[in-house]
Amino acid sequence: MLIEFKFSNYRSFRSEGCLSMEPMGLSRMKECLIPYRATGLLPSVALFGKNGGGKTNVIRAFWFGVKFICNAQRTQHETASIPVQPFLLDDISQNEPSAFEFSYMLDNIKYVYGFTATKTAVVKEYLYHSPKGQKAMVFSRSGQDFEFREGSEKKKRELISETVAPNQLYFSVACTMNEKACMSAMRWFREQLLFSRDYTDLSDQLIEHSENPNMLQAIKRYAIEADLGIQDMKFEVKSTELTTADQLPADLPEDIIAALKQFAKALSDDPNASERKLQMGEVNVTSFHRGLDKEGQVHLYGLPLSVESDGTRQLMALAPAIEYVLSCGGVLLVDELENRIHPLLMQLIVSKFQSPKSNPNHAQLIFTTHNTELLDAGLIRKDQIYFVDKDKTSGSSSLYSISEFSTTTNENIRKGYLLGKYGATPDLDIEEV
Repeated sequence: MLIEFKFSNYRSFRSEGCLSMEPMGLSRMKECLIPYRATGLLPSVALFGKNGGGKTNVIRAFWFGVKFICNAQRTQHETASIPVQPFLLDDISQNEPSAFEFSYMLDNIKYVYGFTATKTAVVKEYLYHSPKGQKAMVFSRSGQDFEFREGSEKKKRELISETVAPNQLYFSVACTMNEKACMSAMRWFREQLLFSRDYTDLSDQLIEHSENPNMLQAIKRYAIEADLGIQDMKFEVKSTELTTADQLPADLPEDIIAALKQFAKALSDDPNASERKLQMGEVNVTSFHRGLDKEGQVHLYGLPLSVESDGTRQLMALAPAIEYVLSCGGVLLVDELENRIHPLLMQLIVSKFQSPKSNPNHAQLIFTTHNTELLDAGLIRKDQIYFVDKDKTSGSSSLYSISEFSTTTNENIRKGYLLGKYGATPDLDIEEV
């Protein structure tokens, strides 16, 4: 479970941004909180703000930190540049390090891991854990100077540090050498985090959970539950029908796995490319809708998925990730959750994370949105509302919670936001009609 994420000097953020999943002590809607110590944790957080304000950069910062942590030992050869993207709208930040810190719980142990890096070197890095309830250092690093706490693993950690290049993370390298504390902490990054898309700025987006055995089940179930008019679905890969009644077998042939990955990518692509790729792909999906036959009787008629609406395909693209984290626990990060789907469908998705009944494994959802109806839908607490705004003079984004404002219990948050009370709205001259 995520407790807190901090970052600074990344893209449009010059100063530190902090996204906290710890509640603010509100008495309302306590039942939705995830059990954690005496206060609990928030099951979801919504980021609001104007276009170009920096909402997506919060998700991007999280994504970059996770991907660099998981892949640094493979991608960072000795001459490789670290792909940080510092703030560029001043004279100094581009030469200053970018910082990322994750606080999280895994297997009832709290971890705090962070690193600071420029494009050429890791400046600072540290990992703390609390296996016995008290915070203890695993390692701390300043440049190429490493510090380890006394213990049976100290000598091994010192040997590992000698192999770590200036542009590599000790955390990542140590995991390849089976360092126990680092391997335990790394599981959260590798197994508990899902993103609705990659941020590599490439046209193809690898949906890593496309091999999830519940993938087809989830797509079918969400399509029916969302009242899209779909009554049933059939999936065929390379002329072989795959049943949605059971999980996909673990020993699927490589060509079918590749076809499913291609299908997942096509679902998540932009509307025009998605329709074309679905028509040309090796996965044939038929959705069945009610219609009337020549005798006026209700009959199910099949339609290819490529002719379904953009919103239908968007929901199907999200369904496997939603189902995965709700079933296994973890954190799902989605940019523009409402993209091409009805506001009520968006509320349906959020409600699945808010309800302990549908979220028994304590999954969390972090998403950006422009859907202001959510502010007064009675679905989320005030401390689950964050705003992202950009300063007009410096061009720097800031991340802040509505909890920083004095609001009454019955205050109309949506109206206040649209009137500019909390910032993060565009300054427009709307013509009178």
